[in-house]
Amino acid sequence: MSDIVLHNYFRSSTSYRVRIALEMKGLSYDYVPHHLRHGEHLEPAYLAVNPQGLVPALVLDDGTLLTQSLAIIEYLDEIQPVPPLLPKGPLGRARVRMLAQMIACDIHPVNNLRVLTSLRTLFGAGDQDITNWFRHWVNEGFQPLEKILASSPQTGTFCHGEAAGLADICLAAQVTSNARFGVDLTPYPTITRINAACMALPAFQKAAPQNQIDAE
Repeated sequence: MSDIVLHNYFRSSTSYRVRIALEMKGLSYDYVPHHLRHGEHLEPAYLAVNPQGLVPALVLDDGTLLTQSLAIIEYLDEIQPVPPLLPKGPLGRARVRMLAQMIACDIHPVNNLRVLTSLRTLFGAGDQDITNWFRHWVNEGFQPLEKILASSPQTGTFCHGEAAGLADICLAAQVTSNARFGVDLTPYPTITRINAACMALPAFQKAAPQNQIDAE
């Protein structure tokens, strides 16, 4: 039994982000799955834990609830500083947060499951419509992200230097989601290279969707 409980779903990219951070920090946790497509996150038992009805949700040993993947990851970075997920300097930290938020705040919100479901139920979108929507918003975000990463001397093996951090966590989780919708990564060689470097790391592999207990 761990002091940390992670409510999540194997395929959720935001859950994947938090799992990566937990693995990188070497923190043990109890894995509690909620099947989003079956609506388990909207059942009263889970809403009593997280009234927002979203994953991930991290519950600490004193019952404190933390939601929102970026907030959870920065909390983990503060309680377990090694390895650091943000650079030391303020400018580097701002750059990494910028890159992470380009994915977490601009791409993901319009492509998460509840939005895609709403396209279908409220507007009659079909499977191909939803796939086109997903690809459109990924490309809208990846085009400038690729340019920034490719042109910056601060980009190294990873998004910022030679160690994986917050931006890489967000990037790898998004690329994994992209694969389900057949997003073509050919126009994004820098993103592809960084993602490959991330996926060579044990923490990213162990946290991957296909390696979770609720994987289908």
